[in-house]
Amino acid sequence: MHYFNLPLEEWTNSFVDGWLIPTLGGFFNKISYGIGWFIDLITTLFTAFPPELIAIIIIIIAWKFAGKSVAIFTVIGLLYLGSVDIWKEAMQTLSIVFVATIFSIVVGVPIGILSAKHRTFDHIIRPILDFMQTLPSFVYLIPAILLFGLGGVPAVIATFIFATPPAVRMTNLGIKQVPADVVEAAHAFGATSKQLLLKVQLPLAIPTIMAGINQTIMLALSMAVIASMIGAPGLGSLVLAGISSVNVGKGLVGGLGIVVLAIILDRVTQGLGKSKRNIS
Repeated sequence: MHYFNLPLEEWTNSFVDGWLIPTLGGFFNKISYGIGWFIDLITTLFTAFPPELIAIIIIIIAWKFAGKSVAIFTVIGLLYLGSVDIWKEAMQTLSIVFVATIFSIVVGVPIGILSAKHRTFDHIIRPILDFMQTLPSFVYLIPAILLFGLGGVPAVIATFIFATPPAVRMTNLGIKQVPADVVEAAHAFGATSKQLLLKVQLPLAIPTIMAGINQTIMLALSMAVIASMIGAPGLGSLVLAGISSVNVGKGLVGGLGIVVLAIILDRVTQGLGKSKRNIS
């Protein structure tokens, strides 16, 4: 079925090659340098110290926020990472996930608040979020490579785009779910809009926001293997190498490492959300 010709491919390539890269190439290089520096800093923090010290810190965090059983699993999981000699790769993956999650929170939570407060903005941002979530993740890799090259930086950018929508949606939902009578009571006591948001709505919405952050982390981890296709270091590169060489063992080793990180991060963020709910 061909009613008219829509040269979308030519338009897109002309825009990217003819204007975007020549005009904003320097700007993207500066962004790439800044994000690369941040990734290197976090990776250094995770790898410069003895693995035993990092493991103890992670286990304590798991015990405090998720309980004894999760702490025991964390011990077993971290022992696995060390026993198959993929600790460095696990820390590289954790660094990329950490940086992408930080960016998703910094951008996603304020946008979620704005969309909850302003109906017009909500109507505008909702289809954009739908587009970000439904566009195949492989498509993100093409502009990421063009604008930021290969390595951890485009991996963080692609992961950020893919994983941010849950943070926006759940923040929006959390703000809207604050009971109307609580909001009315705050207004009755003379609370300003800023005080209402910071002292009433956000504290009550934190459990829901944490659920969104949990989903963001899981989506970021799910991008580990895909991001390895553009040079991202870590566990995903092991899985990709296993696929390329038809090495089932190597793929299994890297895949189980991703599973270990995913379960630990999932349980800890869930536990943090429950603790915030109990406090509120």
